[in-house]
Amino acid sequence: MKNIKKIEDELILRNGKIIDPFNKKSFFKDIYIKNGKITNAKNISGKTRIIDCKGKIITHGFCDLRSHFCEPGKEDTENLETGSNAAMAGGFTRVCVMPNTSPPLDNPELINFIIKKAENYPINIHPIGAVTKMLKGKSLAEMSLMYDQGAVAFSDDDLPIQDGAIMRIALDYARLNNVPIINQAEDKYFSLDGQINEGFISNTLGLQGNPDLAESIMIHRDLQLATFLNSKIHIPHVSSIKSIKQIENFKKYNQNITAEVAPHHLYFNDEALLSYDTNLKVRPPIRTEMDRKALIKAVEDKIIDCIATDHTPQRIEEKETTFDLASFGMIGLESCFGAVNKSLVIEGNLKLEQLINLLTINPRKIMGFNSDLLSENKIAELVILDPLKKWTFELGDIFSKSINSPFINQKLIGKVDYTISKGYIFSSQE
Repeated sequence: MKNIKKIEDELILRNGKIIDPFNKKSFFKDIYIKNGKITNAKNISGKTRIIDCKGKIITHGFCDLRSHFCEPGKEDTENLETGSNAAMAGGFTRVCVMPNTSPPLDNPELINFIIKKAENYPINIHPIGAVTKMLKGKSLAEMSLMYDQGAVAFSDDDLPIQDGAIMRIALDYARLNNVPIINQAEDKYFSLDGQINEGFISNTLGLQGNPDLAESIMIHRDLQLATFLNSKIHIPHVSSIKSIKQIENFKKYNQNITAEVAPHHLYFNDEALLSYDTNLKVRPPIRTEMDRKALIKAVEDKIIDCIATDHTPQRIEEKETTFDLASFGMIGLESCFGAVNKSLVIEGNLKLEQLINLLTINPRKIMGFNSDLLSENKIAELVILDPLKKWTFELGDIFSKSINSPFINQKLIGKVDYTISKGYIFSSQE
């Protein structure tokens, strides 16, 4: 792909403002890169490419805790290569991929398959192993063996573990390896066949609603279990006021709880569904404007720890159908920064440095990844941002194999100019 190239020359990033979230510092300094690693000026001697970063921000590459790259088995929607391209375009140098592949990532052999194949691509890809065999929620998968092969967390993805006893055992096993369980925050007995948020809009459109109670009830159960067992738990894509209150209450006395929010829940409210845009059909659903504002406030108050895209590619025919038959999910890597920067910084009260924390050091801390990325001899994982750039997200900005995005034609603010990872560079300027 022409936008992503191997770095053949020595590279100098000049005149940019560096934001280092690990050391909590901002400063102006040139960055030198040789053989894909950060070095000092005296080691630069050969053919040199200079990138003028005046007016731009240089910081850590983003880290996504929830993406679907669909390999093995669903490569017609996405694969490790195209997912990596989409990640680079969005500023992500490190991505955790979910286990709902075909077959699912429920054994050490498939975890090893992802780890080995990912070595060939320009970002760091970390598999999340399944909690239960075949994602059926009945019997535990080989969690310890998957951890030994490189699984960084465990989840049954969008299939909630309804059986509390299974969830308890899973949390116990995860505690032995000091990794989080990520359970879909949804009680299926309450959500049933809900298509969108239950309320005025669902009644107006005549669509089956999915109440916020379905999310908060499951979160409450999982937080109780994790607190009882002293296990790590990470709450995915929080979407409602009720859920925020549950997380806030438990965090007062449990430091093992972390939570994320998706860009689309910060950007859209359920009134956007009046268009019947099936790209807005997601799980959990887009909720009310009150919920959206509460999520922004929860980010500001550090109740929510990080942003995760929940990048979920779908085939065209799975979205170009009636709303009730359309599949859930949207892609989100390429549009992420422009959407959350607009919602949280430009239109909200968050500082850019705080947003960078949500995309870089915070998710790395949750997964136990290295966060000191600007030290000499580190393999460069960097992103160059234009935080004030106004632009319209278009089809040409999509590098995923799928195009199911409600952000198409949305006016965003803040753009990724370059991403540097594993000796490769992405440029949105080409």
